[in-house]
Amino acid sequence: MGTALTYLSGFGNEHVSEAIPGALPQGQNSPQRAPLGLYTEVFSGTAFTQPRAVTRRSWVYRIRPSAVHPAFRRMNNGLLRSAPFTETEPNPNRMRWDPPPPPTEPTDFVAGLNTIGGNGDTLTQAGVGIHLYAANTSMTDRYFMNADGELLFVPRHGSVLLHTEMGPLEVAPGEIAVVPRGIRFRVELLDSTASGYLCENYGAAFTLPERGLIGASGLANERDFLAPTAAFEDRDEPVQVVQKFGGNLWVADYDHSPLDVVGWHGSLYPYKYDLARFMVISSVSFDHSDPSIYTVLTAPTDTPGLANVDFVAFPSRWLVAEDTYRPPYFHRNIMSEFMGLIRGSFEAKAEGFVPGGSSLHNTYASHGNDAETFEKGSTAQLVPQKLPDTLAFMLETRWTVRLTRHALNTEYRQPDYDHAWSGLKRAFEVGDPLTR
Repeated sequence: MGTALTYLSGFGNEHVSEAIPGALPQGQNSPQRAPLGLYTEVFSGTAFTQPRAVTRRSWVYRIRPSAVHPAFRRMNNGLLRSAPFTETEPNPNRMRWDPPPPPTEPTDFVAGLNTIGGNGDTLTQAGVGIHLYAANTSMTDRYFMNADGELLFVPRHGSVLLHTEMGPLEVAPGEIAVVPRGIRFRVELLDSTASGYLCENYGAAFTLPERGLIGASGLANERDFLAPTAAFEDRDEPVQVVQKFGGNLWVADYDHSPLDVVGWHGSLYPYKYDLARFMVISSVSFDHSDPSIYTVLTAPTDTPGLANVDFVAFPSRWLVAEDTYRPPYFHRNIMSEFMGLIRGSFEAKAEGFVPGGSSLHNTYASHGNDAETFEKGSTAQLVPQKLPDTLAFMLETRWTVRLTRHALNTEYRQPDYDHAWSGLKRAFEVGDPLTR
């Protein structure tokens, strides 16, 4: 299999790829006999009658139909959990975690999934699951498919090669990848270990946010998203296929690889994006912009502007606002915020939030800077400042995130996170001109 990638002509638009020239029929989707003796199969990600602008489906031409497999049987979920999340009661406390320890036993991507929490319901296709992954072993004879939601990969350490039905995607820290609901894939490690964050979106598929008054340029551009080139595995040997369905893991023993698509065309496919290509837009006069200005991808709902989940990135950038408290101000939001740090440090925290760590501020949880960051932000000389070599992200979701029992009780959760704000003192002086 190769790892060639092609630029998309438009996000979600029709894309065409062949592993062997002539694998795709010309002029129609399903001729009586497909080229090269292949089987024709359609893969739908949206209902047949949805508007053209949101329709996602692809035609694939494969060595065997995906229907050729035995029955699935339940398997152990490990630390993977799914919506509805009911292990713990909704918790208003602010949460922060150190990076979990790496696995010591041979662990592939599926075995290394570890759920923080989430919301919604997989069966009604609303909400989100928030997971971590850690692996030290490639998936060679095992494949994975998620029927509950699409998967957004955010690598933190180690590059991975996602071998998908549509072809391979190499994804490194600083990049993201999305594998749509229902697509089979396996994860090959390109380094000795790999770890990162995984967003499971149960709702409408991720798409680019509207730019509104920003206009036609800025934020993430369609042409910077990459799709895989068709490649296939022609393997007649025993393999396992693990499927996440209705919140649980199921497994079946195949006698062939499910990645046998020789050609495909359509608007439903995996893709990747380099966050270094994100065009940051922020204030050049005064005041701190809302974090929504950093939205890379959004999963919309029926209510305009209210996301099932937004993926927001905070890359290296310049700060130039004058007469302004430049770090994020203290705030309480209706949306719940899960944050992760890929590299560097985050401008709103002095210490405790490290690469591979994460935090959760649920709906209306009061949060903001610690005392040290507040002091620096209030007294710093406001010259143009570059935030170098930093990359943080946020998953912002409309509903309260309920934790798994493991995430709540694990030893790498910081029990003293509230202490981060204990150094903030009373700040009201009657003699101050602003209080007269």
